[in-house]
Amino acid sequence: MNRVVITGIGWITPMGHDIEAVWQRLLRGESGIDRTTLFDAETFPTRISAEVKNFKLSDHLSDLSGHESAGRNTQFALAAVAKAWKSAGLPELGDLKSQITNSLDLDRVGIYLGSGEGSLDFGAFTQANLASWKAESQSHDAVKFAELAMQLMDVTRELEQEPNMPLSHLALFTGARGPAMNCLTACAASTQAIGEATEILRRGDADIMIGGGAHSMIHPFGVTGFNRLTALSDQNDNPPAASRPFDLNRKGFVLGEGAGMVILETLEHAQKRGAKILAEVVGYGSTADAYRITDQDPNGMGAVMAMREALADSGLSPSDVHYVNAHGTGTRENDGNETQAIKTVFEEKARACPVSSIKSMMGHLIAAAGAVELITCVLAIRDQVLPPTMNLDTPDPDCDLDYVPNKARQAKVDVAMSNSFGFGGQNDTIIVKRWG
Repeated sequence: MNRVVITGIGWITPMGHDIEAVWQRLLRGESGIDRTTLFDAETFPTRISAEVKNFKLSDHLSDLSGHESAGRNTQFALAAVAKAWKSAGLPELGDLKSQITNSLDLDRVGIYLGSGEGSLDFGAFTQANLASWKAESQSHDAVKFAELAMQLMDVTRELEQEPNMPLSHLALFTGARGPAMNCLTACAASTQAIGEATEILRRGDADIMIGGGAHSMIHPFGVTGFNRLTALSDQNDNPPAASRPFDLNRKGFVLGEGAGMVILETLEHAQKRGAKILAEVVGYGSTADAYRITDQDPNGMGAVMAMREALADSGLSPSDVHYVNAHGTGTRENDGNETQAIKTVFEEKARACPVSSIKSMMGHLIAAAGAVELITCVLAIRDQVLPPTMNLDTPDPDCDLDYVPNKARQAKVDVAMSNSFGFGGQNDTIIVKRWG
């Protein structure tokens, strides 16, 4: 079985687009959460979000051919991959001569994404719906809706909001002709994508895999859905303090957006081309709760099994793990269940292992969250420092682990675990290890 390493990282986040600049902001405990500007949210219970600011795709891609109509989430994905590809020291994209010179076989380069749907044209969609509603019979005229939708809605924009489109654009952008897949397992999607990409490399079906995810749900439908689930924080008066994982006064997560991408390679391929290795992926675990579509198993057994599978896959014990990057959403159910799951897996070592959630600063990037958080683990290993859980001012007695509250901490970090748990009961854990 091939060993798998990470050689490139890139992200587009609510806190910026550059790896080093965002990392330093996280260590300083800064926030990417503010008032929502992508649409008028003033009538919503939640009027804050973690938006990607100051983003133009042309700042990241020199040639936009084929990507002119790409949706917001797809643009994030393209930019993050461009950054990760450059970080990995791979031949310049589109430079066929360079690719041939460097013996990069694009038939052996694959993509596995955990990407969500794009933004529907809300104005046109609702206009067609309202105009085709028959108040006298309290029914909907489907034929009239279809006629209006054909007039009002743009076919390219509607196509671009399909969740497979980021993958399509990345294949076009990179020329990758190997395995190409996308999963949408809610908040666990990009962690699952990276884990499954690792398995593809392990069994020898590719030499390089692009893994990660992209998502943007900061639109009326996205916010309406999460508000109706009572999952979002409505602490609108102080946006940077609204995301409060593990705090007694937490009131839900803050919706974010963005993309995170990693370049995964077999160790043999990376060493052959002299790549700088950032970390090794040593463990992956994936389970389902089989419980409810929006609730976790209250005993946290799906999360427990995902962590245990990842540990077994890595050949490590809980005492070997120096840091857990928690899913840590700031919802009462998730934080309590994850805390209990960590206690179950780590037993007497639980309180000795630092845990933190960057969602306290970054917001929840949904399908992109896991990839961004895994990159955080790689940086924690590189710099031997733990990012904090901000806004942890009043500890919850039921959440009694070491959450690195409110201030970054220097620490030994040779092995890090990243957890992602999605609506619908999908649980995924990846373990990365210092190289060398």
